[in-house]
Amino acid sequence: MTTTPPPQHPPKHTPIELEFSKKYDDEHSLEYFRKHKDGFARRLSDWRDQQLARQALKIAGNPQQVLDLPCGAGRFWSLLAEQPERVILAADNSPHMLDVARRCQPAELVRRIKTFQTSAFAIDLEDGAVDCVFSMRLLHHIAEPEHRLAMLREFHRVTRDTLIVSLWVDGNYKAWKRRRLEARRALRGPGENQNRFMVSAAVVEAEFAAAGFKVLASQDFLPRYAMWRVYTLRKV
Repeated sequence: MTTTPPPQHPPKHTPIELEFSKKYDDEHSLEYFRKHKDGFARRLSDWRDQQLARQALKIAGNPQQVLDLPCGAGRFWSLLAEQPERVILAADNSPHMLDVARRCQPAELVRRIKTFQTSAFAIDLEDGAVDCVFSMRLLHHIAEPEHRLAMLREFHRVTRDTLIVSLWVDGNYKAWKRRRLEARRALRGPGENQNRFMVSAAVVEAEFAAAGFKVLASQDFLPRYAMWRVYTLRKV
C-alpha cells in the first residue's frame, strides 16, 4: 500500500551523504524492524524509549502536526497516533525502510501516515510545514559538528515550533566505558568505520542554540548510567 505524500518543494540544499545510511537495504531494514522486539531486554529498552518520547511530546504541547524523520520501520508510529487528530508525516532517507514500515506496520495505522523519502539535510517540505520535527536515534550517527549544525538548521526551517531529538551524551557510566573502548581502538590503528558517536552535552546544547533552539527539557534513558538523552527544544 502507498500513501499520498505531503506537498513538497525542491531541496534548498544538496543532501549530505553519510556512509552509514548506505547499509539500509531491504534485508537490513527488516532486521531493524525486528530487533526492538527481539528478547526481553530489547522490549524493555523499547518501552523506555516510547515512555521518553511520549513525555517529550507532552512537553512540546502535544503538537498536532508532526514530522517523524527518520521514521525507520515505523517504530514510533503507534505512539504518534495516540492523538487521534494528529497529522503525521513520516520520512526516511532509505526507500527500503519506508517499504518495510508500510508492509509491516498495521494497515489501519499506515493509512493515517503520509510517507515520503527525503534527507534530513534537505527536507522536501516548505518552511514551517509542521508543528514539531520528531527525530529519534539519528544525531548519534553524526560525527562532524558542521553536519549536526546543518541538520539542526534544516529542522529549524521546517518546524514552526518544536524539535524532539535523541542522542548519546557524556557524563554517565556508559560514556566512560565508551571512551575507554575508543582509546583501545585508537591504539590498534584504523579498523572498521564507526557510525555511532557520543558528544558532550555542553557542546550539543551550544549547537542547539547556534541553530536557533532553546532547551525546554531533557530526559535521560537511565540517569548517570546510559548515554541516551531525549531533548525537547523550542524554536526561537
